Amino acid sequence: MITVRCFAAVREILGYDTRKLAPSDTLQRASDVLNAVAGPRIADLPRPLLVAINCEHAALTSPVHDGDEVAFFPPVSGG
Repeated sequence: MITVRCFAAVREILGYDTRKLAPSDTLQRASDVLNAVAGPRIADLPRPLLVAINCEHAALTSPVHDGDEVAFFPPVSGG
């Protein structure tokens, strides 16, 4: 299984914080996972969108494997 975690505005837009996806041939990259969980709401997500795979910063083009945790979150700012 691939565990998807959504934080902050991403969680608010998609309506959940955790979701599980069965691995498949169509889930090769983080962008595929994002498309699978966001569907048409993808246009409403903040840009740029940050990605982490197994708690390591990643890109939407990064590969995803069975057992991975993929997190999506907006940029964080502060002072």
